[in-house]
Amino acid sequence: QVQLVESGGGLVQPGGSLRLSCAASGFTFSNYIMGWDRQAPGKEREWIATISSGGGTIRYADSVKGRFTISRDNAKNTAYLQMNSLQPEDTAVYYCTRNYGGRRNAWGQGTQATVSS
Repeated sequence: QVQLVESGGGLVQPGGSLRLSCAASGFTFSNYIMGWDRQAPGKEREWIATISSGGGTIRYADSVKGRFTISRDNAKNTAYLQMNSLQPEDTAVYYCTRNYGGRRNAWGQGTQATVSS
């Protein structure tokens, strides 16, 4: 079955970095747009980035543009989110998403990223 397993979250100080990974299985990874969402405590889930199936088209939410980088390795069935210059407002559970027809149709269990001094 379809599985998306995120990893790489943790506790980091403001200004620090984290690299999230999303290991995909159960489907042809290279056929799908992949993305990342996040949900902060008490807030709605927020879309933050997507990457096309071949990696040639990338989009970011304004809140992370210039600080976060989404990438993928289709040979490893893995998507990544490099997060730099992290701030306390980036504290959230980060979810990997599979996208089709403009909609998310699968997501993982999430990984917690906490930015605090």
